[in-house]
Amino acid sequence: MSTRENPAGLVVLAVDDEMAGLDEMKYLLGNNPRVGRVLTAFDAAEALRLLRSDDPDLFGQRDADESVVDAVFADVSMPGLSGMELARVLTAFRNPPALVFITGHEENALEAFEVGALDYIMKPANAERIDRALRTIEKNKQQAAKGPRALEAATPDDEEVIPVELAGTTRMIPRKDVRWVEAQGDYARLHTTDGSHLVRIPLAQLEERWAEAGFLRIHRSFLVSLSLVTELRMSSSGYSVVLGGGQPKELPVSRRHTRELKDRLVRAPRQNWGQQ
Repeated sequence: MSTRENPAGLVVLAVDDEMAGLDEMKYLLGNNPRVGRVLTAFDAAEALRLLRSDDPDLFGQRDADESVVDAVFADVSMPGLSGMELARVLTAFRNPPALVFITGHEENALEAFEVGALDYIMKPANAERIDRALRTIEKNKQQAAKGPRALEAATPDDEEVIPVELAGTTRMIPRKDVRWVEAQGDYARLHTTDGSHLVRIPLAQLEERWAEAGFLRIHRSFLVSLSLVTELRMSSSGYSVVLGGGQPKELPVSRRHTRELKDRLVRAPRQNWGQQ
């Protein structure tokens, strides 16, 4: 079922097995000007049936597993197929919709991001928080429509957050606050202006995931935000970079990463290194 029709807006699917939660989700999404159409499903199985539907009245003509739904807003805890299991199925789609969890279970935040969720919103959700997620979805859709070159030149989306567990609570760290990342085995330590945070994500995974956001591997142990590089130094022992955005921090650059680092610093449109 759907609300108002606006062909220019996003098509979103709300999924919740509780009627009150589904109604609230539908209301918040349907009243956002970025949304053109809201579909609803009472569980993950029904959501998948809708996403794979070949009903031309819903989606027009398309291939199987080629969803035209821009985003799925789903609860985590549902009978049968859970929200996490739904996320894993969506990754098999050729063009999977963005996935946003709206839930009362904060302990699933880490797993949500590991399965590719775009955002994780705690209940009770509000219009401003929903709009923030929709704004990111809208921006990603517009960039994708312009093709690969537009994606390369796009301004990094600084609204991604990384869930960090600390003393039984989950804290959301904005990616824009991360200065550099340090490898620690199968974990990574995020260094921000106010401290460091250990996350259960390998450095290699963050390297791939954050490449388009301006992060670059400079050493087997370090990933840095290029926008914060203020100096590239050379000494008898090799190259190093100095990061701003807080207390200056000098980090080594391995020989194998030196050339790419130099190329990226020269090409980076927002770089201010060498100007201070």
